[in-house]
Amino acid sequence: MARRITQLISIALATALAAGCSTAPSRFYSLSSTSTADGTPAMPAAVMVGPVTIPASVDQPEFVVQVAPNRVEVDEFNRWVSPLNDGIARAVAGDLVVLLGTPNVASSQLANFTPDYRVTIDVQRFESTKGQGVTFEAVWTVRKTASGATRSGRTVASETAQGQGFDALAAAHSQAIAKMSGDIAAAIRAEAEQKS
Repeated sequence: MARRITQLISIALATALAAGCSTAPSRFYSLSSTSTADGTPAMPAAVMVGPVTIPASVDQPEFVVQVAPNRVEVDEFNRWVSPLNDGIARAVAGDLVVLLGTPNVASSQLANFTPDYRVTIDVQRFESTKGQGVTFEAVWTVRKTASGATRSGRTVASETAQGQGFDALAAAHSQAIAKMSGDIAAAIRAEAEQKS
């Protein structure tokens, strides 16, 4: 009988320990295209977006959140669904489809796809402050494939988070990226007009 009680106590302790060790489920977020058409005429050009480089400090699956001027926290349960450089390239590509009015925008090398323009992006700041907002800063270059002519620019955008959660931070980053996409689209149009 004593042995049976000892076994039951052991099972109860093991169950309690297992319950105490369980972790919260991870949540996954993505960047999205948020640009809307601005009424400018469609531009029948093919555009390749990439490569995109990002700071090493945020080049990881987990959200990196600013908690003080010189301190960040890495949240292991809130993650990006894909590498940030890939997510940024896809969001910009989706924005450019809308802003330029062309379906011929890609963020990865495709067979039989010869772009008229190549866009490279160097993200220099990708900061998230939970419950407050985001700061996004990038230097980008548009190069016309045929002539090699280039236009470069810098986009700095700060967006307020519309909520306290990580979904609000992802949405704010998408809005900031859309501002950069607008600058890139304007540079592509200006280059097309200059060379026509």
